[in-house]
Amino acid sequence: MDSTRQQKIAKLIQKELADIFRQDGLPVYGCMITVTKATVTKDLSIARAYLSIFNSDDHDAVMKAVRINTKDIRFRLGQKVKNQLRIIPQLEFFVDDSLDYIENIEKLLKS
Repeated sequence: MDSTRQQKIAKLIQKELADIFRQDGLPVYGCMITVTKATVTKDLSIARAYLSIFNSDDHDAVMKAVRINTKDIRFRLGQKVKNQLRIIPQLEFFVDDSLDYIENIEKLLKS
């Protein structure tokens, strides 16, 4: 169970990462990336962000590009939340394939 502080920081990180992917236009193959969920560890040192990737056939290549740019993304996040967080957590990115899973279940139910 996450504390209230963890939940607030996770929401802040999720919102700011979404803005970074949407507005700052990172070089990620022209696809759309949304941040579906973010969690932080109890000591607030690591933030895990779950990403949904749209308009791309190769999710692995997009995730590789995101992971290569993690340092830049963390810097941009720090610029946005510098007045709210003292220490910017390390970022870890994962693919959120729950939408693909739901789509697959719907296909199976229809057939």
